[in-house]
Amino acid sequence: MKIYCKNTETYVSVIGGEKVIDLIPRLRRELPFSPICARVNNKTEDLCFPLYSPKQVEFLPSDSPSGHRVYVRSLCMMLYKAVKEVLPDTQLRIEHSMSSGWFCRLLRDGEPVEVDDKVADDLLAHLRTMTESDIPFRRKEHLTADVIEMFRRQGLDDKVTLLETLHELYTTYYRLGDLSDSYYGPLAPSTGFIRDFDLRPYKDGFLLFAASREKTDEILKKNPPQEKMYKAFTDQLMFNRVIQVKNVGELNTAVKNRRTAELINVAEAMHDKLLGRISDQIAARRKEGGAGIVLIAGPSSSGKTTSTKRLAIQLMTNLIVPKMISLDDYFVDREHTPLDETGDYDYESLYALDLDLLNSDLRRLLGGEEINLPTYSFELGRRIERHRPLKLESNDVLLIEGIHGLNPELTGAINPDNIFKVYVSALTTLKIDSHNWISTSDNRLLRRIVRDYKYRHTSALDTIKRWPSVRRGEEKWIFPFSENADATFNSSLIFELGVMKAYAEPVLRDVPRDVVQYAEAYRLLRFLSYFEPIPADQIPTTSLLREFLGGSSFRY
Repeated sequence: MKIYCKNTETYVSVIGGEKVIDLIPRLRRELPFSPICARVNNKTEDLCFPLYSPKQVEFLPSDSPSGHRVYVRSLCMMLYKAVKEVLPDTQLRIEHSMSSGWFCRLLRDGEPVEVDDKVADDLLAHLRTMTESDIPFRRKEHLTADVIEMFRRQGLDDKVTLLETLHELYTTYYRLGDLSDSYYGPLAPSTGFIRDFDLRPYKDGFLLFAASREKTDEILKKNPPQEKMYKAFTDQLMFNRVIQVKNVGELNTAVKNRRTAELINVAEAMHDKLLGRISDQIAARRKEGGAGIVLIAGPSSSGKTTSTKRLAIQLMTNLIVPKMISLDDYFVDREHTPLDETGDYDYESLYALDLDLLNSDLRRLLGGEEINLPTYSFELGRRIERHRPLKLESNDVLLIEGIHGLNPELTGAINPDNIFKVYVSALTTLKIDSHNWISTSDNRLLRRIVRDYKYRHTSALDTIKRWPSVRRGEEKWIFPFSENADATFNSSLIFELGVMKAYAEPVLRDVPRDVVQYAEAYRLLRFLSYFEPIPADQIPTTSLLREFLGGSSFRY
């Protein structure tokens, strides 16, 4: 039997039952890296995947997107084992991403356990011991009823709740020594593959990094803990506790108990309240003579457009008249647009905008003058002349939505007192379980897949292809400036993934199996399989989610 290795573009003879990892010594000279996982027929699998029939295999390093997820999941299971050995009466809860790491808490009887330098050092020492011991991660598959009882004995009640709502006959899990855990993706072959990690005490928990101590110092210098982001996440976690939906198992239980309408109504009311508070902050700043311009920024598919429209309504309740302009109309002519690393036009670059014209127009508007708004034609790739006069009256405020709103260079010629900045992002706090969080970027990617298919007739394949470039742009132009915001609006909705399931699954299934993007489509489909479907007919027409699903009462 022969296996086709995509890395080397060669066929390799194997004996039925050999594992993917057994091929590595035969290809060592031709592989320029040490693999941590592989794509087998364009599905990400662990290196212990058995080979019983011809397959295409592509080995992946730990710095690839799929490889990094495998690395982090493996590190998290090691951390779980370290916690059980250092503090056996505590529970580990991995909450959310933060500062290029993950914020974690230790709980005892439901209360946070302080993580000081000594606890962090003890955990690190146990992790290093595991690395040197090279303990295998053993993939198992047993009857779900047996796995539920095993998890119940380990005190993993959230995993029990999830499995009870999924009704699968068999469940896959991993063993590390005498400890069991489940993850929604493959792990490394053994702990010896996980060599770079760090822990830093933070607030009432700690930050986990998949990096060496020296690298962590560099990360924190470049991207220190984001206090405003932390507060937004913490506020949402408190909200989750109040409505008794902290993880997917509890969400599924709430749906089956017909609490869907309650969850939707409360989550939408929370959005209204948050936007109302931001409107009140803007009104207070205006009384002090500032905030003539409100900039709304955020990453792709964070819901900036609907957030801006709903904020405009809240401002009117404060007797402030909102007027909106689009940064898209300030694009430079196409031939002057910067190029990205692939040689394509980089429309996400700050310098794709005519900053001089923008700042000139804003100064004139704040000075009480009338301007003629530019109009950019994407078809022609240049500005065209149209009569679009704009003037700000005494009770007007100018709303500007765009990805660069938090970048001080965007409005460098404007007095900062005249600027109020709002950061919008889907800061997802719902977890699959205590050791498996939901990535905010996955949430946004699913939003974008659904929206692009509905409004732009773009396939999931094309959206997935484009996503790495989008993420690079966010890392460069958006995330470094998030702490510049005067207010943060968390646009995530506790129920949204259950609603998007019915919209996203058919589109993801159309991704062909013979392309590498199938691995991502398959991963997202598996992720969505954890959610009980929620009908969209109860979603109000003003919901931010309607920006992606359709049926909004707002015009876009």
